[in-house]
Amino acid sequence: MSSAGAEPREGAVPARGAVPVLRRAACAEWGRLLRTVRSALAASRLRAIPLTLTAVGLTLVLQFVQNQAWGYRAVQDIGSVQADEHLWLALLRTPLSLFVPALDLPVWGALAQILVVFGIAEICVGRRRLLAVAYLATLAGTMYARIGIWIGPVSPVGLPDSDKYVIDTGPSAAVVGLAVFVCWRYRAWFTCAAVVVAMVVEVVSIKNNLAGKEHIAAILAVLVLCGVRELWPRPAGQRLGAPPTKSSTLRRTDDQRRS
Repeated sequence: MSSAGAEPREGAVPARGAVPVLRRAACAEWGRLLRTVRSALAASRLRAIPLTLTAVGLTLVLQFVQNQAWGYRAVQDIGSVQADEHLWLALLRTPLSLFVPALDLPVWGALAQILVVFGIAEICVGRRRLLAVAYLATLAGTMYARIGIWIGPVSPVGLPDSDKYVIDTGPSAAVVGLAVFVCWRYRAWFTCAAVVVAMVVEVVSIKNNLAGKEHIAAILAVLVLCGVRELWPRPAGQRLGAPPTKSSTLRRTDDQRRS
C-alpha cells in the first residue's frame, strides 16, 4: 500500500517541476519587455503612449469618414494605394494608408493591432523608431506589390496582373514589422520566430494573396534592418534592449562609476 501511495507522488514531481521551467522560459523570453511596459504604464499610464492613441483615433476617424457617401472618395484620394497608380502618388499616400482600415475587414481588428503592438513599440523602442519601422514595413509592402506584379504569377513570389487594382491599405504590414523589430530588440527569439513562421504559414496555407505576401516583404525588410543594426557598432555603455529614453542615463551611470 505504501508503494502504491508513493507512485502518484513520484509521478507528480515532473508536473510540479515543469512549472518553474516554464516560468523561467517565459521570464527569459518576455521578462525585460514586460517589465519595461509595466513600469512605463505604472508611471505615466496612457501618457506613455500618446502616438499610439493618436494613431487609434486617426484610424477611427478615417474609418468613419470612408463609410460615409460624402467621405469615401476623399479618403481614397489621400490614403488609398494601388499598384496601377504612379509611383510618386503611391509613395505620397503610403504613410496615411497605414491608418485607413481595409473595407473588407472589421475595424476592431486594426484598432486592436495598433493599440497593442504600437503601444508596446512606443514604450520599448521609442516614437521615432516606431514611425521609422512602421513606415519601412508599409513601404516594403507597397513596393513589393509592384515588383510582384512585374514578376507575374509564373513565380511563387509573383502576383497576378489583377492585383494591381487591389486597394492596399491597413496597418497589418507595419504591425508585423514592429513585432519582429521589438522581439529582436529585446531578444525574444522564440516569439520572433513564431511571428515569421505564422506569416509564412499564412501565405502557404491560408492567404496566398497580395496582403499575405506583403507581410513577408515587411518582415524581410525589417530583418535586413535588424541585421544592419546588429552589425553596426554601438556606443560604449548602451545596452541592447534598454528603452531609448534610458540609454543616456545608462551611459552617465557608467561614467560616474568609472570616475
